[in-house]
Amino acid sequence: MADLLRAPERVELDLSATQAHQEWVRVRTLILLRWAAIFGQIAALAIADLYFQISLNLPLCFVTVGAAVVANIAAINLYPESRRLSQAEVTTTLLFDTAQLAVLLTLTGGLTNPFALLILVPVTIAATALKLRPTLLLGGATIFMITLVALVAAPLMTKAGEQIDVPSQIAFGTWVAIVIGVVFLGAYAHRIAQEIHSMSDALFATQMALAREQKLTDLGGVVAAAAHELGTPLATIKLVSSELADELSDDPELYDDAVLIREQADRCRDILRSMGRAGKDDLHLRTAPLLAVLREAAEPHMERGKNIVFDCRPGEGGSERQPTIYRFPELVHALRNLVQNAVDFAQTTVWVDAEWTDRSIIVRVCDDGRGYAPSVINRIGDPFISSRSGARSERPEYEGMGLGLFIAKTLLERTGAKLRFGNGREPYQKNAPVPRRSGAVVESRWHIGRLLAPETGPLGENVPIAS
Repeated sequence: MADLLRAPERVELDLSATQAHQEWVRVRTLILLRWAAIFGQIAALAIADLYFQISLNLPLCFVTVGAAVVANIAAINLYPESRRLSQAEVTTTLLFDTAQLAVLLTLTGGLTNPFALLILVPVTIAATALKLRPTLLLGGATIFMITLVALVAAPLMTKAGEQIDVPSQIAFGTWVAIVIGVVFLGAYAHRIAQEIHSMSDALFATQMALAREQKLTDLGGVVAAAAHELGTPLATIKLVSSELADELSDDPELYDDAVLIREQADRCRDILRSMGRAGKDDLHLRTAPLLAVLREAAEPHMERGKNIVFDCRPGEGGSERQPTIYRFPELVHALRNLVQNAVDFAQTTVWVDAEWTDRSIIVRVCDDGRGYAPSVINRIGDPFISSRSGARSERPEYEGMGLGLFIAKTLLERTGAKLRFGNGREPYQKNAPVPRRSGAVVESRWHIGRLLAPETGPLGENVPIAS
């Protein structure tokens, strides 16, 4: 029980959360997009032939469009509409669409055709839906195909025999624009999609961490309530069994039974007392003194070889009496993550400082490590970035993905905190004789009304847990 309540707070993101992004494109989506392209191509061919009187090789053009129709019909018959395609299947589908459009452009004037820009659509979809390698593959294939189109495309002719042409400089500029569009749009869309996926995964991990902390809080409350409720009947059992043992001293068998009852009552008392210690902070139910909450948050990391120093004092205008605050699960879990991060990078010492005034409560976590790298200090709190200078060189086993700080920041902001990340003012010195506050500093500041709990009288009876 105690081990469960004090388990370290490293959050490992379930692989299923990230793997879900690899198969998140439904076949129905690509089928609908292809039908839209097919109807657009047919309409463009009809308008060019009937309205603009452009001479086209309509049989070959409609064969090319028909290939897309056949592909769509095959996809409808082979896959259910809810089927999500794998990376390879999406890549193959988009390569087919790019090749089909390239052939159609070749038959309809190449770069002279104003619809040549649509060849950017498949690579843009790939950049948002696929990993980097298939995206690069499709981008390279698109550049190769549009180059072939520029070299071998049939010129546009009117039915009167006049050739529709553009200056070579314009054609070359169109090719350059499409190539730049492939690179820029692909890179931009891929980067945005990756950030969205990272944020989604990090928020999922935050929800998991908060749910776990809430379960542990509820479990501790149940333990404390059980110890409180069963204390009186166990004491009664012990008292009655002791009196029976005294009265039955002449009957060895009944005397042994009475002593056994008394011993088992003592054993139950010891078990409940041990469980109550595991959930000792939950004896405050939903409130606890500020220092008690800070110690609870740091407790899993107290024996990891680093000295954790607590300093709680009133600030200007603050009462000498330590404030009693709400013991939010988000608050405990977030502070635990901050202490863990400080212990991970500290040389010897971590400081947990608390200060309160008549208007605010401030908590600072600092260590004597190297601190945050200047290049990322403005990005601290974003998921999946390396947050400490020298982390990979000095501690190659440390992933440094920034997920813990993201979770802490998100949870603290839910409690109304405003966070500030920085480095200590004292210079870093390896193996300094006296610990210095040279490392990372995380300051959390709340308006006192967000955390301060009202003064209460006796707790009374425990409320039954709703089923």
